[in-house]
Amino acid sequence: MSIEKVLVLRDTSVGRKALVALSGVALFGFVILHMLGNLQVFAGSEALNGYARALRKVPELLWAARLGLIVAVVVHIWASLSLVARSNAARPVEYRKKRDLATGYAARTMRWSGPLILVFVAFHLAHLTWPGLDLGGAHDPHDVYANVVAGFSVPWVTAIYVVAQIVLGLHLHHGAWSLFQSLGVSHPRYAHLRTWIPRGFALAVVAGNIAMPLAVLVGIVR
Repeated sequence: MSIEKVLVLRDTSVGRKALVALSGVALFGFVILHMLGNLQVFAGSEALNGYARALRKVPELLWAARLGLIVAVVVHIWASLSLVARSNAARPVEYRKKRDLATGYAARTMRWSGPLILVFVAFHLAHLTWPGLDLGGAHDPHDVYANVVAGFSVPWVTAIYVVAQIVLGLHLHHGAWSLFQSLGVSHPRYAHLRTWIPRGFALAVVAGNIAMPLAVLVGIVR
């Protein structure tokens, strides 16, 4: 495909939906890997801190992954906002009676769940990465396990994480459902896949991410 065709495709709604889908796949992958890595908190301090040290052993690879993730986030936000703007421009006057036939609560909240997730990610990075917020105890950049235990021992911090993961689950659910739509998997034969795969994926991520702060709060992890 020529560069001209790629640029033209990018300017179409179909092309931008494809960009949302492709960047979403990259972000889905990150969410899963991030969760699996963090679940090592249940294996103890050596396991989690060892995992954190392993990530820093090859800084070039780590920064390449970070830059790739940043690009995926920027593309995802830009393409999503441009599609919303086009949709609003195409229908400047709202329907007298709006009916959501193919969408549920998650779909109707996509426009606000995205910004909320972005705010939460900023808080999460500030809390456990840089600068390292003093929530429940002094932040130690070399002891991730202690930072996790100290932070999640504070009820309101855990509450923020639990609510954020529920919002993330709604976003992931509809994102995965929309991905099936974008890929053209709409045959009745695959209807159950379009229902259960996004739902199962979202529930697994929410359950895994919520388990960690709650386990610290109730004293299972300490």
